[in-house]
Amino acid sequence: MQFYAAERIGLFIDGSNLYSAARALGFDIDYKKLLTLFAKECRLIRAFYYTALMDEQEYSPIRPLIDWLDYNGFTMVTKPVKEFVDPTGRRKIKGNMDIELAIDVMEMAPHLDHVVLFSGDGDFRRLVEAVQRKGVRVTVVSTIRSQPPMVADELRRQADVFVELESLRDKIARAVQVPRVDERGLYDGE
Repeated sequence: MQFYAAERIGLFIDGSNLYSAARALGFDIDYKKLLTLFAKECRLIRAFYYTALMDEQEYSPIRPLIDWLDYNGFTMVTKPVKEFVDPTGRRKIKGNMDIELAIDVMEMAPHLDHVVLFSGDGDFRRLVEAVQRKGVRVTVVSTIRSQPPMVADELRRQADVFVELESLRDKIARAVQVPRVDERGLYDGE
């Protein structure tokens, strides 16, 4: 990664896209490490995290992550998912955050020198192009090492720099929790 110490950067994380890319590579993201990595490299202005939520559920498995991110330096952007019935009669869930992310990038662009987009979604190609016309450099972080690749070729080509997510694994992967066995041979929590 190439960042300059005085450079003002913003992180824009497409939560579901980054989660899928990391899972395809076989690791989980440690968001504290991710934030620290970028804060060390340059002037981190803001880190946004985008995700859709199912509101009617009493408990959502993503809720602890969202709460942790919200209290630890990330600006959370969420909205409820929408349910609909497709033409074949199947119930579908939709939770696209592309517009929210695009608006935030455009609003933040005058305050940034560098945008780091954690997504491989080809729909962001025009956004990247528009921000570049404003004089802002854009780095896209995703992966081509998964099968199929998680980044659209047109987005990768449009970016000033493409960073392979796999190359960040050692710096941002969550440590694997090894179950500990007590003196009776039982795992913790039993």
